[in-house]
Amino acid sequence: MFMQNLSLLAEVADNAYSAAGLLYIGIGIIMIAMSMSSLAEGLVCSSALKGMARNPEASKTLRSSMILGVSLCETVAIYGLVLAILLIFVFGPNQIVK
Repeated sequence: MFMQNLSLLAEVADNAYSAAGLLYIGIGIIMIAMSMSSLAEGLVCSSALKGMARNPEASKTLRSSMILGVSLCETVAIYGLVLAILLIFVFGPNQIVK
């Protein structure tokens, strides 16, 4: 059992650089999700502005719904940013290669 763990540890040490590469691929995927979040914010705002232009009486309701939608989109981006920072600085390649 102990020897199996040692061989597994040696195998992981050989693959440390590929693990760092996978880490950066994961960070890239997070950045893509963050960019999609910003596109969603733009769509929410443009749809709300179109609705306000068509129906000015409903602008108060549309504005509050827009603010709620934008805040939900922004939380996805903030969570992605926090996760990317954690992956870079806490679980970064310096921690993997050691």
